[in-house]
Amino acid sequence: MLYHLYEMQHAAVAPARLLADTGQHWLRSPLNPVAYTWPGRMMAAGFDLFEHTTRRYGKPRFDLPTTTIDHRTVPVTEVRMHRKTFGQLRYFRRDPAMVADRDDPRALIVAPMSGHFATLLRGTVEAMLPDHEVYITDWRDARTVPLLEGGFDFDDYVDYLIDWLHALGPNTHVLAVCQPSVPVLAAVSLMAAARDPCAPASMTLMGGPIDTRENPTVVNELAEQKSLEWFKRNVISIVPPPNRGAFRRVYPGFLQLAGFMQMNLDRHLSAHREIFLHLVRGDGDSADRRKEFYEEYRAVMDLTEEFYLQTIKTVFQDHALPKGELRSRGRDVRPEAITDTALMTVEGENDDISGLGQTAAAQRLCRSLPASMRQHYIAPKVGHYGIFNGRRWRQSIAPQIKSFIREHDRRHIKLPQVIPMAAD
Repeated sequence: MLYHLYEMQHAAVAPARLLADTGQHWLRSPLNPVAYTWPGRMMAAGFDLFEHTTRRYGKPRFDLPTTTIDHRTVPVTEVRMHRKTFGQLRYFRRDPAMVADRDDPRALIVAPMSGHFATLLRGTVEAMLPDHEVYITDWRDARTVPLLEGGFDFDDYVDYLIDWLHALGPNTHVLAVCQPSVPVLAAVSLMAAARDPCAPASMTLMGGPIDTRENPTVVNELAEQKSLEWFKRNVISIVPPPNRGAFRRVYPGFLQLAGFMQMNLDRHLSAHREIFLHLVRGDGDSADRRKEFYEEYRAVMDLTEEFYLQTIKTVFQDHALPKGELRSRGRDVRPEAITDTALMTVEGENDDISGLGQTAAAQRLCRSLPASMRQHYIAPKVGHYGIFNGRRWRQSIAPQIKSFIREHDRRHIKLPQVIPMAAD
C-alpha cells in the first residue's frame, strides 16, 4: 500500500510539475519582458525549484571520461564485468597505452547497499583513479529484478564479495564505504580462515557500523528500539506493476531518502533556500552545483526485504560481529583469523550516522594483526559523507589511504612474521 501511495502521489503531482517546467522556460525567455524583472525572476526560480524537488531521478551515470596522471589527461572507459543477479563490477579502465609504464595497485571499492546507487561514490572513484586500477561494486535496484530471479540477503552479499575477490585475484586492496564494512570484514575473515590466496592485501573500512554500541547515533538507536516485526510492518512494501520487480517485497529507497532528509532537515531547507536565491540573482553556476548534488542524493534504489531485515537484526540489534556470534552459511566469522590483510579504519569526527569508535572497533576484533599492519585515522571536522566525498576527502583522507595501500601492496613488501595478540 505504501508503494502505491508513493506512485499515486508522483502521478498526481505530474501535471503541476509540467506546468512549472513550462512556466520557468517561458519566464526566462529573452523575448519575454517579464524575464528582466525581479518578480519574473522570483517566479521562474520558484517554478525551477518546484520542478527540481518533485522530479523522480533514475540511476545516475559515473561520467568519468578522463583522469589526470602526471599532468596528462588519460581517457577512461567504463567496463561492466562479473555480472550477478543483484550486482556487477564496474572497471574504470585507463587507456592501457598511457599507463603501460605504471605499476599501480588494484583497488576494489565496495559501495553501500543502503538506498543510494554506487554513483554516490563518484568522488571516491575520481580521487583513486590517478594512482590505482579501480573497480567498484555496482548494486542493482531491487525493484528492477524480476521475482523469479530469486532473493538477496546478507549472506549473498558476503558470497558476492568473495566471488568478486576471486575474479580479481590476489593482491587486491578493498575499500568499504559505510554499510559494507561489516560484510567486507566478514568476507575477509572467512577467506583468511580458509587460507584463501585471493584474500585482499589490505582492507580499508570507512565510516562503517562494525560495533554500533560505541557512541550510538539516532540511526542506531532507532534500529535498536524498534522490533524486527515493527520494521516489517511499517517500512516493507511490495513493488507494484509495471516495475520489472513487481510483487517483490522491498525496503523502498524513497523511505531511506525521507529518513536522511529528516535527520538534517534544517540543513536541507537552507540549501534549497540558497538554490532559490542563486536562481533569482542569475547565478546559475552556483545553483547548478547545488542541484547536481541533490540530483545524486535523490536518486535512490530499493533493497530486498531479506537483506534489509537481516542487516537490521545482525548488525544493529544483535551486534553479532563484535560479540563473536556472526555466522554466514553455517561458517563462523572470526576476524582474529586475519593475519596478512592490513587494516585501515577511517572515521569522521562529526559523523552522525556511524559514531566515533564504531569503525575503529575492527582494530580490536582483528587482534592477530601486528601494529605494523594497522592504521586508524580520524578526519577532523568531517561528517559522514565527507569521509568519501568533497574537499577534505580529496585533500586529507584519500592521500592517507593511498599511502596505506602502497605500503602494504604485496608486490613490494615481504610479509612479517605474525605473532597473534592475546584476546582482550
